[in-house]
This record gives sequence, C-alpha cells and structure tokens, in this order.
Amino acid sequence: MTHHVGTRASAPAQSKGWAVLALLCLAQFMLIIDITVVQVALPTIGADLALGREALTWVVTTYTLCFGGLMVLGGRLADALGARRTLLAGLALFTAASLVCGLADDGGTLIAGRAVQGVGAALMSPAALAVVTTVFQGERRARALAVWAAIGGSGAAIGVLLGGVLTDGPGWTWVFFVNVPVGLLVLAAVPRVVPARAEDGVEGGIENEARRSGRVDVGGALLVTLATALLIYGLVSAGDGGWGSAGTVLPLAGAALSYVAFVLVERSVRAPLMRVETLARRPVVSGAFVMLVATGLMLGLFFLSSLYLQHVLGYSPLRTGLTFLPVAVAITLGAHLGGRLIGKVGGRPVAVASFLLTAAGAALMTRVSPEAGAFTTLVPGFVLAAVGIGPAFVTATTTTMANVPPGENGVASGVINTFHELGGSIGVAVVSTVAASSLVPGAGAGGFTSGLVLCAVVAGVAAVISLGLVPPGRPAGAFVGHGHGH
Repeated sequence: MTHHVGTRASAPAQSKGWAVLALLCLAQFMLIIDITVVQVALPTIGADLALGREALTWVVTTYTLCFGGLMVLGGRLADALGARRTLLAGLALFTAASLVCGLADDGGTLIAGRAVQGVGAALMSPAALAVVTTVFQGERRARALAVWAAIGGSGAAIGVLLGGVLTDGPGWTWVFFVNVPVGLLVLAAVPRVVPARAEDGVEGGIENEARRSGRVDVGGALLVTLATALLIYGLVSAGDGGWGSAGTVLPLAGAALSYVAFVLVERSVRAPLMRVETLARRPVVSGAFVMLVATGLMLGLFFLSSLYLQHVLGYSPLRTGLTFLPVAVAITLGAHLGGRLIGKVGGRPVAVASFLLTAAGAALMTRVSPEAGAFTTLVPGFVLAAVGIGPAFVTATTTTMANVPPGENGVASGVINTFHELGGSIGVAVVSTVAASSLVPGAGAGGFTSGLVLCAVVAGVAAVISLGLVPPGRPAGAFVGHGHGH
C-alpha cells in the first residue's frame, strides 16, 4: 500500500517534468528552425529589399555568428544568474528581434534584427538545457536529453519546408513573425511551468565555476565573436574585391590578431570562457573540426542550392522547400545511422566515411545545368551528401564527450556547439565568395558549379584529416547518441 501511495504521489511531479520538457523543446525548436527557415526565403528577401550577395550572406551568417560566438557566455550567465532568469531574458530578446526582422524594410534593420535574434538564442539554448538537466535525474534525464538532441535534425527538416510555405503564402516576413506568438506563449508559460529551483543551473563540474566565483568572461566572448565576424567579413569581401584587396586582407589580419588575443585572455582570467587546456585536447580539437566542417558544408550547400533553384531554374519558394525535404530527412536518417555505427565500429571510420559520402554527393551536384531538372542533377547528390553530413554531427559530439575527463564535459560540449554555429557562418561566407559570379538572378550556373566543387574538395580533405585526427576505438555506450543537442 505504501508503495502504491508513493507512486501516485510522484505521478504529478513526473507529469510536470515532461510538461517542462515539452515547453523548452518548443523554444529550442524555434531557435533551430531559424537556422534553415531563412535559406528558402533568401531570393525573395533579396528581391524585396534590394539586397546584393554580401547582404544576403550576412542575413544568414549574422544569426549563427552571434548564436555560436556567445553560446558559452550564455551558459556561464545561466550558472551565475540562474537558468530561468537567463532563459526568460533570451526568450524576450529573441521574440522582440523576430518582430523587428519581420517589420524590416531595409537590409541594415534586418541584419541588426538577426544579430539580436542570435544573442537571444545564445542565452536561451544553454539556459533551457540547464533547466532540463536540473529537473530530470537518472534514467529520466537520459530520456529527456535524447528528446532534446532529436530537435536538431527535425528542426532542419521542418525549417526548409516551413520557409517555403510561409514565403509562398503570407510572405517572407512571416518567416520571422511566426516566432512572435510562439515566443509570447512560452514567455507566459515559463514562470508557471518551470520550477524556481531551476535557478540553480547545472549541478556540479566546471559549469558552476562562474556561479561560485561570481565572474563571467564577457571579454573572452566578445573577442571570439569579433574575431569570427572579422573572418567572415574578410571572406565575403574577397568575392568582390579579390583576395589581395585591403577590404579582404585587413579584416583577415584583424581576425588572426583577435583570435590570438582571445587565447591570451583565456590564459589570464580566473573563470575563462573556454579553458585553453581543454581546447588543446585532441578529442576536443577533432570534435570541433568535424562539427565546423560538417555544418559549414550543410549550410553552404543549402545556401547555394536555394539560390540556384530559384534564380536559375525559376522555382517558387514552396517548390524549393518541398525539393529540400528529402535532403533534410536524409540528414536526420544519417544521424540515426551514425549513432548506431559509432557504437559498433568507432568514431574514426564513421567520420571518414561521412566526409567521403559528402564529397561524392557534392561532386554529383556539380552536374547542375539550366537545361537539366533538379531531380536528375542537384537533388540526388544533395541527398547523398546529407546522408554523410548526419553521421558527422553525431561523431563530433560522441567522440569528444567520450574522451574528455568528466569534469570537462560541460566546457567540451560548449566548444562543440559553438563550432556548430560558427561553422555555418564560415561555410556560407566561403561558398558565397566562390560562387559570387552566379549569385544574382539570370547569371547562369558557372559560379554555383565552382562553389559545389569547393564543397566536394573540402569534404574530401576533411576525410583525410579525420583519418589521423579523430580518436580511434569505440566510445562507451553511455556516450553514443543520435545528434547534437545545441
């Protein structure tokens, strides 16, 4: 009888725990969708706001740049100020910025709004994950984190379809307006659903260092974001001014100096954003490399393909979104396959095979021609590349987390997720520069082919590097997952 009463007493608490998870997954889903939903709308945005190649590139990269560059800082603030407070602040910022983006009537306002969206996302995502790890314990925590990780793949799939539906329907502004009612709903529900004890943040480990010391490394976060912004600016400028122009060389030199300054700052502060010792560990280096290249290839291929389908083949946004759907599904299926294979053969062979598949797929995509249909040239190659990109995401996270000391898990995870967002920014900037000659309506497919050739070469080189860089052996079963949790 006593056992029966105890079970009944615990049921409401368990039910409320899953309500917390559902609410936070809705918020996280909104953030992940915003990475891919804009891709399909880009040509329409460019036409309506008279944006050129550089401005369209920044519409994509500004969000992922601020999201990735400030994500670890967001986690530190969640520890220092409380996860629920940080979550609410980030959610309010993201929702307000989405409204600004939807109302934007010029490129500057839209890009500024995207930057604030990224800042809000950088506060929300780690704070929401901190709440999940506080509310759930033991086996329930593992199940909750598995649901959380699945949001990444499904968000990419829904994002490309939703982008097409909204752009072709009420208009591209609704790509951003749709976040406002969702954001307000979650804002109203969080104080009622998320328990006050979630203010305690993540328990144990390095994550609590900021809270114990009361210090937050704002300088380090700003430096790494500035460095990456300068890097992207230089890469984008090279598309028009050339690699030897002052507009290219000076930002790239500034980026290099800023990265050096970041390392020096991290060595000197008491509560660093990222420990240099952790960054230097081989599993972290390999995970960051695999994640950076995989995300760069994924968003770079989406960027090129969206503009190709709409500028060269004359596809509507909805038709473009539907064309991308098998690609997004292939990424998710590839991630699930990768999660199974890593536990059997280890991360190194999966990483190598992933990049070889991606290289083969990108090479097939180079057959694009205005006279040929997308489903005979572009889509088969993109699906093959996507099947390769999915396992690369899993490899980056799994091999890193299985090979770092337990006390460094949080920092290592933050590094990998940071490189996930920054990789997308850099990838889009690079392919935009290489394909610059074709990124205007009616310019032909030559530039797109050059961009796709670059993607194939980068994936092939990444396969060779992974052969020596990714740690050998199979990870422990507890570390094998199906995706990245952002």
